[in-house]
Amino acid sequence: MALTVVYAIGTGHVVGALDLTGAGGTPPGPETLVGRELPLRVSLGGGRTATLPLNARELAVASVDDEPGVLADPLAFGVELSPEGKPKPTLLRLPAWTGDGGIALAADGVTLTVKVPVPRAAKAVVLVSDDQETHVLAGEIPAQHTEVTLPLTLTSGSTHGVLALVAGWAGRLEKEAVT
Repeated sequence: MALTVVYAIGTGHVVGALDLTGAGGTPPGPETLVGRELPLRVSLGGGRTATLPLNARELAVASVDDEPGVLADPLAFGVELSPEGKPKPTLLRLPAWTGDGGIALAADGVTLTVKVPVPRAAKAVVLVSDDQETHVLAGEIPAQHTEVTLPLTLTSGSTHGVLALVAGWAGRLEKEAVT
């Protein structure tokens, strides 16, 4: 058995993990494992589900050391790259930033707030469901700051599925209401 992870190239977040059987070697490409996109789903309540698709072009695959926790909670882990740009075999356990105020949807944007200032600029990618469409937003939290607001027009009172990836912090996949 070999642990293989699919991760977001821009932030390093593990978005899927699986144990593969057979000979080791080079892992298959992301398209082989997930197709054109990897759909992440979150319940919106009332029998509704939001699907947030990650494009396979934005994903990569790595063979890593055994880490059983990644199978249950992949967004809590990250892939670190070597100076040569190759994935290191040991996954990083990312700190959580859950709680009130971490993700705030407003009629004019999405604000992400982490617990402590980031030592260097941290890339942020957010996917927001909106009926038949998914909005993909990108930005960064500036060095020595704790938040970023990304512009997006939403309807007050509406509910959306949100995938928030901030480099260095555990990913979050959840339901959020616009305030």
